[in-house]
Amino acid sequence: MIQNTNPVSVAPDQEHVKRGFGREDLFVCVHEQFLTETAKIADVVLPATMFLEHDDIYQGGGHQHILLSPKLIEPPGQCRSNHEVICALATRLGAKHAGFRMTARELIDWTLQNSGWGTLKELETARWIDCQPDFDTSHYLRGFAWGDGKFRFKPDWPNVPFPSPWFAGPVDRMPKMPDHWNIIEDTDEKHPFRLVTSPARNFLNSSFTETATSRKRECRPEVMIHPTDAAALDIADGSQVALGNSRGEVRLHARLFAGVRRGVLIAESIWPNAAFADERGINTLIGGDPIPPYGGAAFHDNRVWIRSFHAAIYKRNADHVLQ
Repeated sequence: MIQNTNPVSVAPDQEHVKRGFGREDLFVCVHEQFLTETAKIADVVLPATMFLEHDDIYQGGGHQHILLSPKLIEPPGQCRSNHEVICALATRLGAKHAGFRMTARELIDWTLQNSGWGTLKELETARWIDCQPDFDTSHYLRGFAWGDGKFRFKPDWPNVPFPSPWFAGPVDRMPKMPDHWNIIEDTDEKHPFRLVTSPARNFLNSSFTETATSRKRECRPEVMIHPTDAAALDIADGSQVALGNSRGEVRLHARLFAGVRRGVLIAESIWPNAAFADERGINTLIGGDPIPPYGGAAFHDNRVWIRSFHAAIYKRNADHVLQ
């Protein structure tokens, strides 16, 4: 059961992900607003509401506010919110929890009251809550959030809140005191470039790739390369190139840009796999191993090679002959 994500596009190590979804014994239900690449391979697709079609509450990203997003219009057809779908499943499965018996508005009100931020009625009146601490607290003028108020330089990752030993990575090898920890995927002779997959300006997430205006502004999947690096590889601006490593190979177009560091490639994403010439998206090249100290995928820390597309074909054929 998949809600609020599109793993066939956004997950790392795409070749493994696609093989996993292709299993005969896997039944997939996707609850979605768009027919994403994950929804297209699902056995069942349930239509989801958009943010104007259900009551919700948000914590602001990049600022400290609580925002109310009230339902303004009725959803079309059979669209249902996440909360409605989960509660309906709970009823059919006989699962018991107080939250399953609450409406979305009741759940918002309960959450506000139990976290010390008033009531839903108060939030509706104020429209948002400013959660920013006072100046002295937010600037640590009275110390840090320890009993003695002192700052801790020495990391203690095994004892952080919500430890995740299965996904945290090799925290036992972390330096005891602050220092550079060489855990990046280093370049080598075969993979002389570092790949960064930054978000594109018009693609906040893969839902935005479903809108015609965003796709028109981004035009096509491209990789930025320094002009000096491009000249050494006989890569022209706008030409088709191949990027690869041990995880796979993708095709896209080069954009010469003097603002990128030499030895670094930037492929702004996330374009759907189908937007690429061979339908392999940029996350084909991204590793899925959990990175230290606290897990997650290294979307901006991968080594690759880059070649003009014709040079890549020649190299692939030559390797095949040698084998």
